[in-house]
Parts: sequence; C-alpha cells; structure tokens
Amino acid sequence: MTASPELGTARTASPDLLRSVFRQHAAGVAVITAAGDRPVGFTATSLNSVAAEPPLVSFGVGTSSSSWPVVAEAEHVGVHILGEHQQELAATFARSGADRFGPSTYWRNGPEGVPVLDGVLAWLVCRVVARIPAGDHRIVIAEAVVGDPAGAGRPLLYHQGRFTALRD
Repeated sequence: MTASPELGTARTASPDLLRSVFRQHAAGVAVITAAGDRPVGFTATSLNSVAAEPPLVSFGVGTSSSSWPVVAEAEHVGVHILGEHQQELAATFARSGADRFGPSTYWRNGPEGVPVLDGVLAWLVCRVVARIPAGDHRIVIAEAVVGDPAGAGRPLLYHQGRFTALRD
C-alpha cells in the first residue's frame, strides 16, 4: 500500500498534535456548574450524551482546574448548553481567575442547590455517578435528574480556537 499524497506529514503524538487535530473539530459549548462553599463553574467542549436509559452525560475536567476540588466532591452538577449569543459567558467561565458568578452572570440556585445559569438553550441538573481518571483530567459521568430544553436560539460552537456560530 502506498501513502496518499493528501495525507500530509504524520507527526508523533504529543499534546500539541492533539490540540492541533481537535482545533479542526467543531464542538458545542457548555458550562458545568457545582455548588460548594461558593459556586464554581467552567466552560466545557467535552460534553457528550452517553446513554438514554438511564439518561447519562459525560464531560472532562482538569484536575488542576480551580473548579475540580468542588466537582470532585459534588453530588450534583449543572450542565448548560450555551447559545451563540453567549460568547462572553463562555469566555468568562473559560478564563482563569475570572469572577464567574459576578454581576455580569445571571444565575439562580436550582434543584439540588446547583447553580443554574439564565438564558441558556438548555440545562440539566445531574447526579454524579462516576469520576474516571484520564491523564491530567477526570471524566465525570452523571445521570440527568431534571432539566429544561426550552431555551431559544442557536448553539454556540468552539472551532479553530475560538467561539463561533453555525452557518446555514
């Protein structure tokens, strides 16, 4: 078998290679929240539907993240699907050291005491069922308990290292 000229030059696996490859992958943008002494949250592009029965989702969280100590102990988490109008909210929750629940973030205490963000396309409160070690991250598996899919708008995407919107 001969190599196709369209394949380019293969590179040895590394963190930079993985980042470069996944910049080509458009992903939906979510914010994960949890209640602790004070609320925590972070932007995630790793959110996945795992199973319908029972209704399970998964997401990754870095163990060096300021949110990890609370998520590591939380019984419940909030999962929020962001709309294209929420780029600044996504950036706030992605920025290290940001006041994520400050005056510019509209939220309320939701079911199970979980912070629920206002104006999102959809949200779930989920019960954490597993935290699986994966390198410098943990994969959290959580079962949906309650939610609301009725937000209006189109989803926010992350592609090529920036937040963007769907095009028709």
